[in-house]
Amino acid sequence: MRLNYIREAQKRINKKLNSFYTSTGIHIYVKDPFLHDSVDIERVVDRIENNVPAHLLSEVEMIVVGWFDEFEERAINAFYKDGILHISNVQQDEEDIFDDVVHEVAHSLEGPNGLHIYGDQKVKNEFLGKRRRMKEILAANGYTIPAHYFKNTEYDEEFDMYLYKTIGYGKLGEMMMGLFISPYAPTSLREYFATGFTEFYMDSDHSYLKKLSPALYDKILTLQDPAKLYEH
Repeated sequence: MRLNYIREAQKRINKKLNSFYTSTGIHIYVKDPFLHDSVDIERVVDRIENNVPAHLLSEVEMIVVGWFDEFEERAINAFYKDGILHISNVQQDEEDIFDDVVHEVAHSLEGPNGLHIYGDQKVKNEFLGKRRRMKEILAANGYTIPAHYFKNTEYDEEFDMYLYKTIGYGKLGEMMMGLFISPYAPTSLREYFATGFTEFYMDSDHSYLKKLSPALYDKILTLQDPAKLYEH
C-alpha cells in the first residue's frame, strides 16, 4: 500500500514539473505545454516503453516537447537529432504523439543499424519496385514527373513538395492505397522504413503491413531480437 502511495505521489509531482525521467532513463522536458490539457506525455511514454523493445529505444536520450522553427520550415511535427527527439506541442491527441515518437525512434535506429536495415538491399529493392508502380499510377492520372525522382532513394524536398502541395497527400493516399502504407512513405527510402516501423507498433495485428511490404516487415521483425542485429 505504501509503495503504491509513493508511486502515485511521484506521478502527481512529475505532472507539475516540466522535466523528469522515465523508468528506463529517458529524460522528458516539456519546453512548451501541449495545447490540449487532456494530453499526458507520461501515458504516451509508458505505452512506448511497454510496447517497443528496450534495445530499440537505446539511442533516445531525451524527448523535448515544444515548438521549434523546423516544424514550420519543413512542415513536420517531429524530428530526431543527436539523441534528442523533438515533438511538437501542437497535437490532436495522444495517438498522434505516439505515432510521432515511434516514427522518430525508427530514424534513431538508422545510424547504428543502417547496415542491418539496408545492407542486403531487400528493403531498397522493394521500395524502388513500388516507386516504379507509383510512377505508372501517377502518369495514368495525368501527373507526368521526371523518371529520376523515382530512382533517387534519398529525400528530395522538391519531389516531396510536389506530392504534398501539387497532388496533395489526401489524393496521393487514395491513389497509393494498397501500395504504400501512407502518402509520406514514398518520399524516401528512410521514410519508407520509418512509416513501416510505425505501422508495426500502431497495429499489433501486422497483417496489413506484412501483405503490403513483406521485405520491410521481415526486416522490422529481425530488429525485435537484439541478437540478430549482430549477425552481419
